[in-house]
Amino acid sequence: MPVPRRLSQLQEHQAALRACRRCGDMHPPSIVGNAVLSPLLLVGQAPGDKEPALGRPFAWTAGKQLFKWFEGLGLPEAQFRARVYMAAVCRCFPGKRRTGGDRVPSPEEIATCRPWLQREIELLRPQLIVPVGQLAIGQFLPPRPLLEQIGQRGTYAHGPQQIDVIPLPHPSGASPWPRIEPGKTLTARALALIGEHPAFRALLDV
Repeated sequence: MPVPRRLSQLQEHQAALRACRRCGDMHPPSIVGNAVLSPLLLVGQAPGDKEPALGRPFAWTAGKQLFKWFEGLGLPEAQFRARVYMAAVCRCFPGKRRTGGDRVPSPEEIATCRPWLQREIELLRPQLIVPVGQLAIGQFLPPRPLLEQIGQRGTYAHGPQQIDVIPLPHPSGASPWPRIEPGKTLTARALALIGEHPAFRALLDV
């Protein structure tokens, strides 16, 4: 499919996604990033409570750490947002738990939102998927502890396409995992793998 046609379809896809109201317990609107045909697909878990007001994914504390990681690889936030397609397992804010913290989306909500992500993979044809956080990692790789996932490269089969997967831990300040050993070293190893990947290297040459 020609690039202009794929881009047009991606824009149409995002317009439909913004209008989605399928999950009654979610808090719309759906949060989407820039419509960019990127070789790298970043997949988060779900927006927090600040993202709806700010209108972009990873707009608050977790985003600051995430973009700090990628700036260390030579891609500052503004360039990252312009060159990387940013998606999520669920696109609306799930709401808060009674005990505090953001609610984890239910299996039904994840399944309902899944076709949006599948369509994006079809349109983007990414060479590399970077899932961020355990919920996102589980959409592409078999369930294993973070110690056995972070710092490794896996493969996700989408039809005939075999897509490289390099997971990252969630950068939320609530989780010390990426800041203490062995998580700190494993996170650095994962970032090094991403930085060396042809899909990421291509972004630096834009």
